[in-house]
Amino acid sequence: MLVRLAGWMVLLARSSASKDAELLVLRQEVAMLRRQNPKPKLGWADRAVLAALVRLLPGPLRMSRLVRPETLLRWHRRLVRWRWTYPHRGGRPPVDAKLAALIAQMARENRGWGSRRIQGELLGLGVRVGASTVRRVLKRLRIPPAPQRSRSSWRQFLRTQASTMLACDFFHVDCAVTLRRLYVFFVIEAGTRYVHVLGVTAYPDGAWTVQQARNLLMDLGERAARFRFLIRDRAGQFTEAFDAVLSGAGIEVVKIPPRSPGANAYAERWVRTARAEVTDRMLIAGQRHLLAVLDEYGAHYNQHRPHRALNLQPPARADITPAAITDLTTPKMRRRRVLGGLINQYARAA
Repeated sequence: MLVRLAGWMVLLARSSASKDAELLVLRQEVAMLRRQNPKPKLGWADRAVLAALVRLLPGPLRMSRLVRPETLLRWHRRLVRWRWTYPHRGGRPPVDAKLAALIAQMARENRGWGSRRIQGELLGLGVRVGASTVRRVLKRLRIPPAPQRSRSSWRQFLRTQASTMLACDFFHVDCAVTLRRLYVFFVIEAGTRYVHVLGVTAYPDGAWTVQQARNLLMDLGERAARFRFLIRDRAGQFTEAFDAVLSGAGIEVVKIPPRSPGANAYAERWVRTARAEVTDRMLIAGQRHLLAVLDEYGAHYNQHRPHRALNLQPPARADITPAAITDLTTPKMRRRRVLGGLINQYARAA
């Protein structure tokens, strides 16, 4: 623009004959360019100059320009609009980022909830928000509507079924001096991984196993109504009386195929954990010693030990989110030794 202004100032010193000759040459050049490119592309500077100068020309000359009069007027209105532009302050206020994250969390964790259901749940938390706002947030986050989200995945289906299942099994431990073989009977809740160590014996016959089934129902109490199935193998210790005790509580016994320990994967995995963390790392003196060791380890496993399938939470507190530690510069931690220091537990000091 500065170069063009300097060129226009130079034109003031030239004679009229020189300007007329240059006009004729420029008209011929424009005619040649029109034949080659009827619709040239103009930049914003070209549009501004044409819009300002063409208004000074007589009416008949305006019709022979590169652009139509309507186009020049539109350019002029655009320049005026750019000149008198004010900040846009209208419209609805934006949705808070924390509220949007809460809406997305509810939609993902509850696949069958629509915008009205999420609105009602937020109202119960003291948050007033419209159903249209919920729909707008879900659409912005590319979360599909409830009919499309309500389709269950295999992971969700199996996890739901696991919450109603129990699994039981035996594993053995050999004593240190006498080499006497002891058998441990336990039951694990498949949904929460909570372990019940029911007893230790050297002679696991049918009558003893039936009594342990009764003890299990006493431990579960009212929670026994939550479970529908118990998975077991086909060992001889599990008699018809054992199945009858559980059937009386509404729990159906499911037998795995012969020689298929993988079908009882929850129980087999806990046996591996107990061996790796306790029984393979210490010498067992006898039955009372083994029972005391497993009782202490079971309390550690259920109350403190993190589990990957539970988002690194212990089975007894799988639904509780611990408070985050914001200041790690001077943390006060307390260590508790389990089984004489074989396992350590850490907690924040009071």
